[in-house]
Amino acid sequence: MNINNLFNEKKVVFSFEIFPPKQESNIETIYNTLEELKDLKPDFISVTYGAGGSLTKNMTCEISSIVKNKYGIEPLAHLTCINSTKDNVDKILDDLKNQGIENVLALRGDIPADYKGEGSFRYATDLITHIKGRDDFNIVAACYPEIHPDSKSIEDDLLNLKRKQEAGATHLVSQLFFDNNYFYNFLDKKEKYNINIPVEAGIMPVINARQIKRIVSLCGAKVPQKFLKIMNKYEFNPEALRDAGIAYANEQIIDLISSGVDGIHLYTMNNPYVARRISEGVSSIINTINTCENVANK
Repeated sequence: MNINNLFNEKKVVFSFEIFPPKQESNIETIYNTLEELKDLKPDFISVTYGAGGSLTKNMTCEISSIVKNKYGIEPLAHLTCINSTKDNVDKILDDLKNQGIENVLALRGDIPADYKGEGSFRYATDLITHIKGRDDFNIVAACYPEIHPDSKSIEDDLLNLKRKQEAGATHLVSQLFFDNNYFYNFLDKKEKYNINIPVEAGIMPVINARQIKRIVSLCGAKVPQKFLKIMNKYEFNPEALRDAGIAYANEQIIDLISSGVDGIHLYTMNNPYVARRISEGVSSIINTINTCENVANK
């Protein structure tokens, strides 16, 4: 199934993201996670492209196949292109196609410290163009509400995003953010550049202090004062911090849904407990809105 069709069928699309286990971990751990996530009935599950070497990259295809063929949930397979040749990418695309996987999230990927410009692709747009030229995959792309860390300016970032749309991306998944105002400002600005494909808001429930420090260092997401107060208050109470992080994410999602967001993409961090708590907090609202939308369209 082409997941882009979901945005014509539903007012709010609700999806999850999982990642392959580390190379030293047993792959069975992700199967246990999927067993617990399946009952939550997400519209699709994206599977990240492992950064830990070829083993985790191969797992992306394997896990995507399990998501689709065992659990009956549509997968979105991540594919990064930095340092990759066209032959590498074509091999992965062939593997995905052979498993019946129709949707790909095309990404540049993090630039390695020793990167010297090798590979056939420099940007995600190059990868999108290549995929579009050889296969009928539905192609999804990423966006950054707070601007991509490597962009020279907001304008430069939006122009790059427009190129992704023109190259063939059908919808966007946003990087995580903790202040909805950044997302709303991004939506307003993209309209001025005629970027009109659906955008899912990426939400990550922060459940421990170490996690948020790592997130900020990796993607530069700004942490609002309100959330810093929560962290400081519950710094030495892990269970309370976890519950506060879940409550904060639920507040974000409810506000986004009330404002007419196209979809919510939940970064589950392979934590079924957190995914379940979030789903329980927002699913009734999403279901009600989608039901009303279906009735209105009949």
